[in-house]
Amino acid sequence: MRAAEGVRVYLGLGSNLGDRCSALRNALRRIDELPGTSIESVSPVYETEPWSFRDQPDFLNCAAAVLTRLPADELFEALKGIERSLGRLPAERYHPRHIDIDIILYGDLVIGGGHLTVPHPELARRRFVLQPLCDLAPSLVHPVEKKTIRELLTACEDHGALRAVSCRPYP
Repeated sequence: MRAAEGVRVYLGLGSNLGDRCSALRNALRRIDELPGTSIESVSPVYETEPWSFRDQPDFLNCAAAVLTRLPADELFEALKGIERSLGRLPAERYHPRHIDIDIILYGDLVIGGGHLTVPHPELARRRFVLQPLCDLAPSLVHPVEKKTIRELLTACEDHGALRAVSCRPYP
């Protein structure tokens, strides 16, 4: 990929309040409308149990491959703006939310500190992120772990249930 085309970024999306499929659809539409950004593909959607704080509704989760010319920090701020515009309120970590959008991988960059850490620090521990990501890019190599997404999924100790659902959040 030429630099002028942008950077391939993988996003994880989740929702467990309200019309969850619609929340994913609205988030993906707004991501696709960001300047210099286009969605390349979206994984199947999975219904998953809450990961940490268990006393809440199940999530719908998916992953998206996005091509963007936005620098990582600008993309992060734009995604947080989309979350707020779709009803996400400041809350404790792992609590219910209308929408959650995380940068999982930003090309092969490793970014640490501050408000953004890439690759996402919990990626290798979360099956609900690894499975949709594996659906999109099983041979993609994690830039820190030096293992493919398929290898990380196989080794993942999170055995939470994932159920494919008929939600089509993106054309």
